[in-house]
Order: sequence, then C-alpha cells, then structure tokens
Amino acid sequence: MFDYETLKFLWWAIIGFLLIGFAITDGMDMGVGGLLPFVANKDVERRVVINTVGAHWDGNQVWFITAGASLFAAWPMVYGAAFSGFYFAMMLTLFCLFLRPLAFDYRSKIDSPRWRNNWDWALFVGSMVPPLVFGIAFGNLLQGVPFSFDFLMRVTYTGSFFALFNPFALLSGVVSVSMVLMHGSTWLVMRTDEQVAARSANIGGIVSLVLPVCFILAGIMIWQSIDGYVVISTLDKMGLAQPTTKTVTTVAGAWLNNFNGNPSLWLIPITAIVMSLLVTLLMRIKQKTTLTKALAFVASSLASAGVILTAGVAMFPFVMPSSSVPDHSLLMWDTVASETTLGLMFVVVSIFIPLILGYTIWCYTKMWRTVTIAEIEQNSHSAY
Repeated sequence: MFDYETLKFLWWAIIGFLLIGFAITDGMDMGVGGLLPFVANKDVERRVVINTVGAHWDGNQVWFITAGASLFAAWPMVYGAAFSGFYFAMMLTLFCLFLRPLAFDYRSKIDSPRWRNNWDWALFVGSMVPPLVFGIAFGNLLQGVPFSFDFLMRVTYTGSFFALFNPFALLSGVVSVSMVLMHGSTWLVMRTDEQVAARSANIGGIVSLVLPVCFILAGIMIWQSIDGYVVISTLDKMGLAQPTTKTVTTVAGAWLNNFNGNPSLWLIPITAIVMSLLVTLLMRIKQKTTLTKALAFVASSLASAGVILTAGVAMFPFVMPSSSVPDHSLLMWDTVASETTLGLMFVVVSIFIPLILGYTIWCYTKMWRTVTIAEIEQNSHSAY
C-alpha cells in the first residue's frame, strides 16, 4: 500500500481534514448557539434559530468524535500528553458540551419564559466555551506546552490551568470564537426569515471583520514575539515512535519557515483573510439572492479551513512542541502508532469518510428549507 513515511504524512492530513470538517459543520452549530440570544428577540424567533440546526447538530458531532478517535489511534502520545496538560480545560469543554443536547431537547418542553431563557443561555455557554477553549489550546501549542518524558516515557506536565490564559492564547481564542460566529451567521442568513436573517447579517458583518484583524495580529505576534521550534538533528522518517532522541531548538519567527521556504503556502492565510472580508461585503448587501447567501456560506467555510490550515502548516512537522524540554517535542514523524496500525486505519477511513460525507450531504439536501415563524407556530409541539 504505502510506506511508513507516507502513512505518517497521510494521517497528519487526515486529522487536519477531520478538524476542518468539525469546524465547518459543528462550528456552524456552535456559532448558531452563540448568536441565539442576540439575533432573536421573541421566543418563537429563538425556536426558529434552534430549528435551523435541530436536524443536524447531533450528526455533526461525528466529525468531533472521529477526530478524537483518530488522534488516539494515530498519535497516542499526543493524545496522552494533551489530555494530561489540558486536563482541566478539556473537562471544562466536556461539561459545557453536555449542556447542548440538554438545551436542545428540554428547552421547549415547558412553556415557561424563565425555563426557556435559562436553557437558551445554557446553549449559549455550551456553544461558546468549546471554541474558546480550542482556540486557547492552539495558542498554547504555538508557544510550546510545558511537558516532558522520563526514562519510562511517562509524561510530566509542569504548567497550570491559569497559565493557559496568556495574551496570545486569548487572542487565538478570539480568532476561534469569531470564526464560528461568522460561520453561524452565514448559516442563519440562508435558513431564516427576514428579521432574524437581517440581525444575523449585521452581526456577521462585524465578526467577519474581527476575524481577519485578530488573525493578522496573531500572525504579527508569531513573527515578532513568539519563538518557533526547529529540528536541527537528522530525522528518521521511517522510524518507530522515539520522540526523545532528536535535537530541537527555538528560533524567533521559526513558525514562518515553511511559508518562506515555499511561498505558495502564503495563499492559505491569504485565503482566510480574503474570504473573511468577502463575507463582510456579502453580509452588507441589503437584498440578498440565494446565490449571495450560498456564496457567503462557502466563503466562511473556506476562511475557517484557511485559519486551521495556516496553524497546521506553520507548525509542521510539530504536533505538540515542548517548552520544558524542546527535544521531547512531539512530531508527526516520531509520535505515531505502528505502520500496521496506520495502514489498517487508513483502509477504514477510506471507507467511512466518504460514507460520512455522503450521508451528511444527503441529510442537508433532503432537509433543506427556510425555517419560518409560521412553520414553528404550526408545529409548536414537535419542533425544538
């Protein structure tokens, strides 16, 4: 099939693809949840907003679960080190995610303004905290995570929960939150009636400006004030997982080396910026056609993919740099599962990713419609 080196690269690409799929599908749901208190003034309007994702939100979780399972199977050391270092952040994310299914299912069970308002804010928290934490986590990855291995390959994390909330990491969190809010706003513009769609477009026009500004600012910080990591020893790309045998050093601006070495890669962050600004322009159009709305959603999807790819390409081949002992940093070359495991899993994902894409497209096609107030009022007992 493929040699070990090729399989390692393919799994780097597959996990990146799954993260992008998660950002586009479940990121859209989270964006809708984050916009809920601000784009809907009345209860029936909030039900309109919720029902735009009511048929899809749980199915979109597949991307998140598949990405997590792939991380565990393909990069077990990364999985172990990340969940040790980010344990409290991950638990916070998990408990916030618990709020989402509860809010979707129980919100409309009781006709009480206080009951429904509480669940609306629960959905808001469950939708906004995860992307914030994910953004903060990526911000810390770019700065290096304080972990190391002992002679038995047991990981030791020397950081603290509150140390995660440093300026660059918080800026990365803002990038992540603004990205999902932009994506959710383009979805609501496509799927709701005039008033909710108009409010969504107004907010989308703002956050789609916040995203490129913060993204560029983060890039300037990476260039000027954050040291990147560079491997200065010879790597055995065909070797087994031995993450402590290489030599790594930190160099100012090193996270830009891949872009400077291959200038065509600059098209990735440029795409993220241009697509975000395109969303801003399209959201400002008063009379939006179906094509305009669809184009805004596609542009938002490309912007999200561009942001994630920019981080991945900048760090390549690093997956989890170590600020405590740089030589113990985890690379895609030296922290993977065995060749047999990667090959078997590649066969599995070659079958199931097309199936996931197929049924996702089918579901969205069959259930596509504009959700209106009249529809909610006529189906008040069956709709979310």
